[in-house]
Amino acid sequence: MASTETNSTSTRTAGTQTLARGLHALELVANSPGGLSIQEVADRLGVHRSIATRLLSTIAEYRLINRGPDGRYRAAGGLAALAREVYSGLRELATPLMQDLADELGASVALFVAEAEDAVAVVVAEPRDSNVRVSFRQGGRHPLDRGAAGYALLTALPPRSGEDPRVTEGRRTGYVVSFGEVEAGYWGLGVPLARVENEPAACLTLISASRELIDRSVEATLAAAGRLSRNLR
Repeated sequence: MASTETNSTSTRTAGTQTLARGLHALELVANSPGGLSIQEVADRLGVHRSIATRLLSTIAEYRLINRGPDGRYRAAGGLAALAREVYSGLRELATPLMQDLADELGASVALFVAEAEDAVAVVVAEPRDSNVRVSFRQGGRHPLDRGAAGYALLTALPPRSGEDPRVTEGRRTGYVVSFGEVEAGYWGLGVPLARVENEPAACLTLISASRELIDRSVEATLAAAGRLSRNLR
C-alpha cells in the first residue's frame, strides 16, 4: 500500500511540475513580442531542449502560441480570444473613460486589479496627442506593497498589520502618490475604485516623470474614478 501511495504522489508531483513548466513557457512567449526559440525557452526554464519542444508543441496545439517561419514561437489568436474575456465588463466600462482622462491630462492611465499579492494592469490608455509618453504594459504586474497602484489597491482591502502609512492615509484621502518604486525616476498616482461585490479590488493609476503633472491630476482622477465606480454598481 505504501508503495502505491508513493507512486501516486510521484505522479501528481510530476504532473504539477509539467503544468507549471507549460504555464511558465506560455508566459515567457506571451511576454516576448519578438518571439522565442525552443532553445531560448529551454534555457529560461532550465530544462533540456527536448522537454521545451514537447511543452511548446502542446501549447501550440491549443492555438495559444504559434511557430513562425523563423522557428520562433509567438502569442497566437487563441490567447487573444481568452484575453478578451478577462474582466470584460470592467474593461468595457473603463476604456472610454480612461482614454478621455489620458487625453485630458496628457499622461498614461492604467486600470489595475488585485490578484493574490500582485497588482496587475488590465487596461492601458495613452494620450493620443502627446509626443512624450511613459506607458504601462498591459498584463504587467508588481507586488501590492510597491508603488501607487499597489498601495491604492490595498486601501480598498481590509487593513493589514504593519501596513505602509501611505495606505492608511490613502483610505482617508482617496488617493496615493509614490515615486520610483516601480519605474525609477517616475511618479505614480493611484486612486481606488469603490469595491464591487465578488470582484477584485481595482484602481486607476497614472505615471509621469513630472510631480507637477501628478499633483494637478489628483482632482480629475478622483472624479473619473468616482464616475467609473458608479457605472460599475
